[in-house]
Amino acid sequence: MAENEPGLEPLSEDARIAALDERLRRAKAEEAVRNGAADSKGDASYRLGNRVLAELIGSMVGGAVIGGTLDYLLGTSPWLLLVLLFLGIASAFRNIIRISNQRSE
Repeated sequence: MAENEPGLEPLSEDARIAALDERLRRAKAEEAVRNGAADSKGDASYRLGNRVLAELIGSMVGGAVIGGTLDYLLGTSPWLLLVLLFLGIASAFRNIIRISNQRSE
């Protein structure tokens, strides 16, 4: 009976798939905006800032820990601590300068 009733003709299969693809694309874009994944430039800047901070803190702490341990073992009081701390600072600045001179993608 439904075949005899007048009404809208069904869309062709290609048009339905294209409409579904368009709706899926819009839904994914809205979901990315809602989750905050759409702002990749800000995320890259955040990662770069964290990398610079990790280089600075890691090099200084590493130099201080190794210098303090060697001072304790060798009995040279503050000298190795100071030398390795300053070497850590110099290494951190060198790495930060190298990071800042890289080309952005």
